[in-house]
Amino acid sequence: MNKLDFEHRQSAHCENGVAANIFQYNGINIDEPLVFGIGAGLFFIYIPFLKVNQGPAVSYRPMPGWIFSRASRRLGIDIKREHFRSIDKSFEALDRNLDKGIASGLQVGVYHLPYLPDEYRFHFNAHNLVVYGKKGNEYLISDPVMEHTTSLTKDELARARFTKGVFSPRGHMYYPTTVPHSFDFEKAISAGIKRTTHDMLAPVPYIGANGIKYVSKKILYWKENHGIKKTNHYLAQIIRMQEEIGTGGGGFRFIYGAFLQRASEILNRPELFELSHNMTKIGDDWRAWALLASRVCRNRDKESDGYERLSKMMIQISKQEKQFFLDLKKTMK
Repeated sequence: MNKLDFEHRQSAHCENGVAANIFQYNGINIDEPLVFGIGAGLFFIYIPFLKVNQGPAVSYRPMPGWIFSRASRRLGIDIKREHFRSIDKSFEALDRNLDKGIASGLQVGVYHLPYLPDEYRFHFNAHNLVVYGKKGNEYLISDPVMEHTTSLTKDELARARFTKGVFSPRGHMYYPTTVPHSFDFEKAISAGIKRTTHDMLAPVPYIGANGIKYVSKKILYWKENHGIKKTNHYLAQIIRMQEEIGTGGGGFRFIYGAFLQRASEILNRPELFELSHNMTKIGDDWRAWALLASRVCRNRDKESDGYERLSKMMIQISKQEKQFFLDLKKTMK
């Protein structure tokens, strides 16, 4: 048996949790909100030409792997990423890391993780977990969205590592190679905030606060041009990306609020603590939107103007987010 002295901590989002747990394993005192904020994990993008589960892609996070990479770079941590064409080569590399005492992050497909409840197993290939040991033919798994550690056989893990489709992992494995002895958290936090405000205030229609406004208008367009059935499918897709895949809209806002509270202490900026409350309020509004959207999709909303109300709620959220990030940008000058 090969088992590293790795501490599993549950988190709200898989990539944040993997990064925080791997960093902690390597002696860095950091938590999920700091990883998320330093890694500029708060984002929004609408990609109509990219289909996920037969619907246009909506993401509340940057590309898979970017949070880990950004946080590592800003903390001065060197990392290595590997992709593989061969399943055998991918496991040789994983076993090599375990022999060297390296806890390794993996990108996997959610559908092929048998320890997840059936309702969470759908075709999404940007999930993250840590392999921290091996016992016989089973690999020891720290999936940060789960309360406890688990294990997968080699065949089960191979299916998850080499699943096909959008964001196919191709055996993707990543881990630190060099970790410095000291860290400039103030500089890293400031850089993370600067990148997030830049992304959320991007002057293009599909990204950030403008992207939220764009999608709000598409709700009524879908209803008029594609009908109720397809509109409900698209809404369900947005809800899934928001609430089930990595905590999305509301949950990410709560994590970012927690990050701003930590940043307020580290940077000695009380105004960031005040802004954190505003972000939490926006998170509450996202959750309210998701609740109404789920009722509309299931025909449980008794009002006849459900789609119009959803559109107006999302427009209001876009205004709140734009103002919030303008205020945050001004505060950090």
